[in-house]
Amino acid sequence: MKKNYLFAGIIAVIIVLIGVYAIMVWQQPKPTVAPIPEIKKTVIAPFLPDATSTALAVSTVPANGDGNPYGVAFVPANFPGGGTIESGDVLVSNFNNSKNLQGTGSTIVRITPDGKMSLFYQGAPTLGLTTALAVLKEGFVIVGNMPTTDGTSATAKAGSLLVLDKNGKLIKTLTDTELINGPWDMSVNDNGVNVQAFVSNVLSGNVVRFDLKFNLTTLLSESGTIIASGYAHRGDPAALEIGPTGLYYDAGNDSLLVAATADNAIYKVVNASTLSSDAGKGVVFYQDQVNLHGPLSVEKAPNGNYITSDGDAINPSDANTSDYTEFSAAGKFVKQLSVSGTAGGAFGFDIQVIGTTAKFAAVNDNVPNLLIWTIPLKPME
Repeated sequence: MKKNYLFAGIIAVIIVLIGVYAIMVWQQPKPTVAPIPEIKKTVIAPFLPDATSTALAVSTVPANGDGNPYGVAFVPANFPGGGTIESGDVLVSNFNNSKNLQGTGSTIVRITPDGKMSLFYQGAPTLGLTTALAVLKEGFVIVGNMPTTDGTSATAKAGSLLVLDKNGKLIKTLTDTELINGPWDMSVNDNGVNVQAFVSNVLSGNVVRFDLKFNLTTLLSESGTIIASGYAHRGDPAALEIGPTGLYYDAGNDSLLVAATADNAIYKVVNASTLSSDAGKGVVFYQDQVNLHGPLSVEKAPNGNYITSDGDAINPSDANTSDYTEFSAAGKFVKQLSVSGTAGGAFGFDIQVIGTTAKFAAVNDNVPNLLIWTIPLKPME
């Protein structure tokens, strides 16, 4: 009997101890769980200005009356002095003559930062200077030309690439029936004395990379390789020729964007600087049947988005004419800027970043003039 009492007592003590322990645990402060911080989505502000933004408007018509400005190129920082152009100037090439015949313009004009226009280069009549225009760090200018005799595609010729010095003097003319066939636009991988010039040929629907070597006074050597082809191309009664146009070389990932006007799409060609053979059209980078209307020039904006001009010869829209279109690297439409209520006004443009601002220079060849916006660079929000 005593054993039963003893066993019961032990059980009671255990129960009491368990109760005390439970009370002590219950009274301990409960750990707090920190709330998961809200992840703020990064938003990239559009680069293109609003239609109501004020731009410096400068006529691109020189004394001989040339019109239809096509190519636009800023003179880069640290450009060699002693010439007729300086860092911050803009060069604009003219495709038409004073009678407005396409493929007959022969001039490049210089526009200073304060909006003064002067003649930089004048070649023989009926050159037809195209959007293939680049200003190089070593003090040279390259411009493409595709001449006609009567302003129609029926008489369009293969043309050439002209190499000019910093005073607008012609130092070399590059011709090649296989590699140069209507040079329509250009982008460069500029490494000083060594330059890779990517040129789109509108008459053959391909893209050629020219590997060029300069010294202080002239072009020493050149070689060319077809690196992309298969883009739709044809003559057109209004646009003269439609085919691969705008090029943008992205050194960061060694790729080349090709604005294929007749395909109404922008393609990406990888390993552009090292390709030794034809890679075809590449892969589609941006295609938009609502907002693309025959893409022409293309370039990357400082905010990481891309800008292309719409020529309106393909997929036209009465509601959207003469647009510069901004889209993201993910292929999403961002914004449009119209420079004319009439179709066909947008063509060449260029962007130059100076400190915390950028200059966006774009033609309206319906006027014809060059519009220059100074745009503060906005941080990501």
